[in-house]
Amino acid sequence: YSSVVASGHTNPLSTGVKRSRLDSGNKVAVVLGAQWGDEGKGKVVDLLATESDIVCRCQGGNNAGHTVVVEGTEYDFHLLPSGIINTKCISLIGNGVVIHLPGLFEEIDKNEKKGLKGWEKRLVISDRAHIVFDFHQALDGMQELQRQAQEGKNIGTTKKGIGPTYCCKASRTGLRICDLLADFKEFSTKFKSLAQQYQSMYPLLKVDVEGELKKLKEYAERIRPMVRDGVYFMYDAIHGPPKKILVEGANAALLDIDFGTYPFVTSSNCTVGGVCTGLGIPPAYIGDVYGVSKAYTTRVGIGAFPTEQVNAIGELLQTRGHEVGVTTGRKRRCGWLDLVILRYAHMINGFTAIALTKLDILDVLDEIKVAIAYKLNGKRIPHFPANMEVLQKVDVEYEVFPGWKTDTSAARKWNDLPPKAQNYIRFVENHIVKWVGVGKSRECMIQMF
Repeated sequence: YSSVVASGHTNPLSTGVKRSRLDSGNKVAVVLGAQWGDEGKGKVVDLLATESDIVCRCQGGNNAGHTVVVEGTEYDFHLLPSGIINTKCISLIGNGVVIHLPGLFEEIDKNEKKGLKGWEKRLVISDRAHIVFDFHQALDGMQELQRQAQEGKNIGTTKKGIGPTYCCKASRTGLRICDLLADFKEFSTKFKSLAQQYQSMYPLLKVDVEGELKKLKEYAERIRPMVRDGVYFMYDAIHGPPKKILVEGANAALLDIDFGTYPFVTSSNCTVGGVCTGLGIPPAYIGDVYGVSKAYTTRVGIGAFPTEQVNAIGELLQTRGHEVGVTTGRKRRCGWLDLVILRYAHMINGFTAIALTKLDILDVLDEIKVAIAYKLNGKRIPHFPANMEVLQKVDVEYEVFPGWKTDTSAARKWNDLPPKAQNYIRFVENHIVKWVGVGKSRECMIQMF
């Protein structure tokens, strides 16, 4: 590493000893989806958030849906970090997140009715986060209809305006929280010109400029006390007194804009790199990276899905697992666990452990399959195909396990699980499993090491 030499100081490199990059600092633990989302990340975050001092979101927006059950109350979070229910914990919405302010307050109101209190003292919002406007959402819906009409298929977005906002960000026309909180006149001018630009590109788009500005002005005052410079906030958190810092990934590896099943992906990086860019922290401060995977596989919307079971097995997983999207209410497609996908997600993220959730859904099956490889023209392929047409064509090679045919929902320790279930997990454990989930509430997570 190059070292800055100041007059009167010795160069630490001249002694021939490389100075450690990390003299000190709190490491950041990360929870990431290892499949196509909906793996139960909220629950794993909740498990860790009970002892965290800070929980952060670093990418995505209210297209995420995390359900957390606490003392019999079910909370749904979309933009708020799941740590918001922990009264001793600060929740940060980082710069990589795109924020729809009406959506944020609607979510807060809903959760307040369920008993969420004092959140405004625990929520911090980065001033560099981009704003999702109502017209971004309207455009998202329009583009989906267009795709449907032109190509006969859409992407299956949540229509929350996330993609159009990241487009705006990349084309340098976006507006950020810091703009909203600075001179409002200046902000209004920029907003009007952005709205105009969108209307000229999409003549059918209707924008209520004055109405939206009026609402934005109110939201600006409501969030002002919570807005901070996220980079300095994270720096202080890492370099200050000992703290447990947790990052809650939204979406999942196979929905990543770079590594996912493109184009049927989300518009942000939901792999580990998104943590650094979405919060402004160096990679050296990333500690444990927990991947979350179901004991089977699900996918919402369209796109290739090699282990999908369009049959009685798929239906059983769908109904037993209540596989319906938290954000969209769509039925999820279901299939067998796919180790090709998990291995690929692990290559990108370097998981230190994996949480395997919803094992209890498999309790009634006579036999259980796990995908171990993909074949093309009879030959195993050593990688996960980038091209969707190729992925649609692969044949899947399975390992078959006898079902345990026992209710595991009461299991709380490893030894409570039937030997055949242990055998299934051990097989997957070549992919580092740390927790096994057998139910909805916190207590149903079995720790393995």
